[in-house]
Amino acid sequence: MYFDRKNLANDELLLVYKKLLLPRLIEDKMLLLLRQGKISKWFSGIGQEAISVGCTYAMQQDEWIMPLHRNLGVFTGRNMPLNKLFMQWQGNKDGYSKGRERSFHFGTKEHYICGMISHLGPQLAIADGVALAYKLKQQHKVSLAFTGDGGTSEGDFHEALNVAAVWDLPVIFIIENNGYGLSTPVNEQYRCESLVDRAKGYGMEGVRIDGNNILEVIDTVKGVREYCIREQKPYLIECMTFRMRGHEEASGTKYVPKELFEEWAQKDPVANYEHYLIAEQILTAETINDLKEEIKQTIESELQVAYNATSLIPNTAEELNDVYAPCSESPATVVDNSKPGIEKTNPGVEKRMIDAIKEGLHQSMQQHNNLVLMGQDIAEYGGAFKITEGFVNEFGKARVRNTPLCESAVIGTALGLSLEGFKSMMEMQFADFVTVGFNQIINNLAKIHYRWGQAADVVIRMPTGAGVGAGPFHSQSNEAWFVHTPGLKVVYPSTPIDAKGLLIAAINDPNPVMYFEHKALYRSVSGPVPETYYEIEIGKAKHVRQGEHISIITYGAGVHWALEYAAQHRDTSIDILDLRTLLPLDYDAIKASVSRTGKVLILHEDTLIGGIGGEIAAWINEHYFELLDAPVLRCASLDTPIPFNIELEKNFLAKARLHEYVTRLMNY
Repeated sequence: MYFDRKNLANDELLLVYKKLLLPRLIEDKMLLLLRQGKISKWFSGIGQEAISVGCTYAMQQDEWIMPLHRNLGVFTGRNMPLNKLFMQWQGNKDGYSKGRERSFHFGTKEHYICGMISHLGPQLAIADGVALAYKLKQQHKVSLAFTGDGGTSEGDFHEALNVAAVWDLPVIFIIENNGYGLSTPVNEQYRCESLVDRAKGYGMEGVRIDGNNILEVIDTVKGVREYCIREQKPYLIECMTFRMRGHEEASGTKYVPKELFEEWAQKDPVANYEHYLIAEQILTAETINDLKEEIKQTIESELQVAYNATSLIPNTAEELNDVYAPCSESPATVVDNSKPGIEKTNPGVEKRMIDAIKEGLHQSMQQHNNLVLMGQDIAEYGGAFKITEGFVNEFGKARVRNTPLCESAVIGTALGLSLEGFKSMMEMQFADFVTVGFNQIINNLAKIHYRWGQAADVVIRMPTGAGVGAGPFHSQSNEAWFVHTPGLKVVYPSTPIDAKGLLIAAINDPNPVMYFEHKALYRSVSGPVPETYYEIEIGKAKHVRQGEHISIITYGAGVHWALEYAAQHRDTSIDILDLRTLLPLDYDAIKASVSRTGKVLILHEDTLIGGIGGEIAAWINEHYFELLDAPVLRCASLDTPIPFNIELEKNFLAKARLHEYVTRLMNY
């Protein structure tokens, strides 16, 4: 192996060696502890340490890196305390994730490392978001994300590289090509001659290098970093390497031909660099042994600190409290319109729901100069529903950004913006399209604060619902998918005043918020909306109508169905509760509604099975059965996809069966 020291002085070459040796010796110890049952799992990077060590060495200490399983050299390269790393791997509370995450599935803002999730590909788009933040701040920085040869088969790889190229983002993508995705060889992963060839297809530059040559990795990444900053463009680096252990220790290596181990053993990054340093008379065999012994002693002493850490005692209150980031004091006035008739105390201008949403978004853009809007066609075109029309003229294309059809990457980009203190709003063109970004929402946005204390300051606007004859792929009510996910907040306004106030509250909230807005209500519902910058409290329901006979608990279009029904059946005294927020639910308001009538009908546009009505009915039955005078009933839409034909759609919707359910409840 040929090493070109370029302009590196002897002391730098020695420092590089120490940084390369440390993760190798830590791994040797971890494999021993694994056999002893003192750690539960280990993903070995033995044989490919030069990539993570070299990349980290070439980056600035305050530039974000998105590592994966086999990148121990990133963590040690950022000088993280070894005892705390050991606590992390032991599942101790004093590690980096309070015992909530395994091995390398954690991050730390202090060291500018964003922890991975097991789905691999989504990490790449987070690097896009960080790079976008650097670009908006006009900082001379880059972000760097790792993937493996297997990870390049994921759609997230394509989306992240495409967004980075289209938006000219200073991000470095590293492919660690070690020949196998667990046991699947590369000839079953791709057909291009080399993975770096894909760079041209995205309109970016790329290079393939020897990933086992530590000096080549450092020199390449340094040069690429300068290029990305100078040109404000992304870059793809394919690092050829090999792992000498299994994907993780339990999987073994029986699928690897013996001759490959023999070939790559000759290319060992540590041994070859040692030979070079000896040849350059920078080190001797004796000094190398001394260095190894010194590092081993350091590892042992740091392990003893970890062994002496206090045993973890679960604290349920702390576990629940850490799901969400705490909300700081809001800059907006809080309007409480949760009681019947109270809206009269908040006079405003009559507005359609769509205009209220636009006003809330516009005022939020004025309030927060770090708020970035992203979505398909939202700039000059103004979005599919024209809510952002005119925004690009006032706030510029840097903050009002058209996106490629890359929902997953855009959500990941939004999370990356959060790492650097930005707020973001992503418009899902239709709520139905969220499925292609589901992984980012469920596994990245929702879990990141619980995992390592990082807020995901992201709002995803979800134009939702039927009633407009749009068929199965533009009409779904999919809010229940997200109510099941701790870490998200889910809001669903039914009136213009709530639409504006809840949107402002969602943007001010540091947690990820799924903001559902019913398309059929955009232009059909109007009401008074204060012109001021105000919030409606997330998590607080609205008592819409006082009644004595039955309670209808609902939200969204269901509120208007219930009001219409009550107006047409004045002989029945109907109490109506608008949930407004579906996660977290206002259980106090639900209890109060049950107490007022003793008969409860839960009404929602979503299909019956798995809808939120089942959860609310179960909660009422479990906690306040004694208040009931009849079984809790659920009136929901048919358990079918949503049909296109208007008459079929009317038959599908819960509204078609509302009278039947009210009658059943009244007659019980």
